[in-house]
Amino acid sequence: MDDSYKAHYSVLKNECLDFARKACEGVSNPLLADMTFGAGGHSVALAKLFDNARVFSTDQDPDALANGETVIEAEGLKDKLTLLNMNFEKFPQWVASQGKDLKFNFILADLGVSSHHFDKFERGFSFREDAPLDMRMNFNSGDETAADVLNSYSEEDIANIIFKYGEERLSRRIAKGIVEARNSKLIETTKELENICFHAYPSRQRHGRIHPATRTFQALRIFVNRELEVLENTISKLFDVLAPGGMLAIISFHSLEDRITKHKFKEMFQCDVNAAKIITKKPVYPSEKELEENSRSRSAKMRVIQRLG
Repeated sequence: MDDSYKAHYSVLKNECLDFARKACEGVSNPLLADMTFGAGGHSVALAKLFDNARVFSTDQDPDALANGETVIEAEGLKDKLTLLNMNFEKFPQWVASQGKDLKFNFILADLGVSSHHFDKFERGFSFREDAPLDMRMNFNSGDETAADVLNSYSEEDIANIIFKYGEERLSRRIAKGIVEARNSKLIETTKELENICFHAYPSRQRHGRIHPATRTFQALRIFVNRELEVLENTISKLFDVLAPGGMLAIISFHSLEDRITKHKFKEMFQCDVNAAKIITKKPVYPSEKELEENSRSRSAKMRVIQRLG
């Protein structure tokens, strides 16, 4: 079992379990799903919440999948918790392929990047240490890496990616610096990109609360993994596999994800007020106790929608 996974903190876990209890009230054999297994914290907690529960969890990350089987075995949950190797956008299709009318009482999608990804520097998500610029959740996929994007896309396209997915106001300056740098040498490591971002900022703005490279790294990770596209295309499909009374809970970590979730929930409610009920009029935030225990929870927001009977 990977040590960095063992140290993982499950964000808003108590709040998730509270909603799961409400969604499964009166159900004898609850069916639950966790769309991002990660280190398994939410999935294991959901599986242990009810005696007769079945939990299906998805992940596309090879590290998470390998570690997950170990976790499931160690927790004695092989009969209750099933780990599926897929991006969660494929989950509704998998449900349909089972040949049964599977309907879920509670579905959780925690959109946060696992601490494992930031702490395992060779994955390229963090600029705290020098590492290859990969950033793919599934590093066996053959998809474009962050380095591929930086070294082949036009200056305008790179600027647009950084602005759209990172909300970086200096995106054009950073993109210009990237293209100038790659004309001399391919950009291959996290520290090379960090240095470009740092020097694209005016000197008086380089030592603020947020590092000059933070938003660019976020933008590349989101773009490489199609995170917003997957979210936007999948929310309504996950809602469709809920049982009457079932709830879909989504935990987001930045404004782009939360905006999509909020608008999709509102769209589903307005489409048929008799089919959907927005449970969280305002997002649920971590408690003060959780923030003291885990500073990475500070940007988390949870929204919940219910399928009516």
